[in-house]
Amino acid sequence: MQGSKPFPSAFLLSVPLLRLALVLGSIVVGAFATQAHAAPRLRLAIQSTGTFGWELAIARAYDLDKQAGLELETTELATTEAGKIALIGGGADIILSDWLWAARERSLDNKLVFYPHSTALGAVMAKSGAYAKPSDFIGAKLGVAGGPLDKSWLMLQAWALRQGVDLNKSATIVYGAPPLLAEKFAQGELDAVLEFWTFGARLQSQGFARAVDMAEVERDLGAKGPVIVTGYVFSESFAKKNAAALERFFDMMSKAKKLIADDDAAFAKIAPKIAAATGVSDAAGLALVRKAYRDGIPSRPIEAEETDAAAIYAILARVGGEKLVGSARVLDPGVFYRPTADVEPEK
Repeated sequence: MQGSKPFPSAFLLSVPLLRLALVLGSIVVGAFATQAHAAPRLRLAIQSTGTFGWELAIARAYDLDKQAGLELETTELATTEAGKIALIGGGADIILSDWLWAARERSLDNKLVFYPHSTALGAVMAKSGAYAKPSDFIGAKLGVAGGPLDKSWLMLQAWALRQGVDLNKSATIVYGAPPLLAEKFAQGELDAVLEFWTFGARLQSQGFARAVDMAEVERDLGAKGPVIVTGYVFSESFAKKNAAALERFFDMMSKAKKLIADDDAAFAKIAPKIAAATGVSDAAGLALVRKAYRDGIPSRPIEAEETDAAAIYAILARVGGEKLVGSARVLDPGVFYRPTADVEPEK
C-alpha cells in the first residue's frame, strides 16, 4: 500500500514471542483464579450406616454440598473408634463423636472441639409395663449396648443409685453389640436391654416398650432439656483456619436433616441405609426411626446445651471415674465450639 511503512523486522520477530507471553499470562491468571475459587475440601471419616452417612447421602443427592461451595472427601470406617484414630492421626478433619470423648482428649492436651449434631438417645427396652423403676431390675438379666463406660449405662446406674439400687450388684449385666443384644432380647434371652436409639426403634416396631427413656433419666439427673449426645468433632487449629467453611458445612447438614425429617422423597432415598443399619425395613418401623431422628435434631442454644452437658458430666465423672474422664473432673468450657470473629482466613 502506497505511503505505508514496513514494520521493523525486530517487531515482526517479537510477535510470536508476544503471543506466547499473552497465552502464558492467561494460563497463570487462570490458575490463580481457579485456586482462589477452589471449593474448600473437608475430609470426613464416617460410618456409612450411621446417621452422618444418611445425612451426607442426602446432601449429595440434593447438591447441598455444591450449593455450600464445599468439596467433601469421605472415608468410610467400620467403627467409631476407627474414626477417632483417623482424627487424632491427621487422616480426617471431622468425625461424629460425643462431647465426653472430646473433653477427655482435651484433658490430654489434644485440643478438640465439639459442635452439636443430635440429642437422640436410647432407652431400656422391655415388655410393656415391665422394668420401669430401679427395683424392677433386682435379679434381672440386663443387656447393655456400648460397653461398661457407655454414657447411657453410667447415667442409668446413677439414676438407680439415687433410688438405692446398685445395678452392678443387683442385676446380671451382659455387654454386647447393639444388633446382637437386640436379637438376644427379642428371643427372650434377656429380661431387658439398654439400647441405642436406632435399635430401640427396631424393638419398638416389634412390640416392645421404652420402659426407661434415657431422656427422662437425664432430666431426673438435673438436665433442663434434651442433652446433646453426638456432635461434629474437629481440632481447634482446623477450626481457626476453616471457620467459614465450617459454617457452610453446618448449614448444609442442617438442611439435610430438615429434608430427612420433613420430605418423604428424601427419607425414601436413605431407607435402604436405615434398613442396613438397624434391620428395620417395614413402613411402621421406618416411621418410628424417622420420629426418633426428628426428635433428636438440636433446637436449643449452644449455651443451654453446654450447661446441661456440664451437669451430666459431673455425674458421669463420679460414676465412671478416671477411666472415663481422665483427670478432668469438670467439663472443659472450651469443648463446645463457637465461631469467633478473630479467626485466621481460609488458605
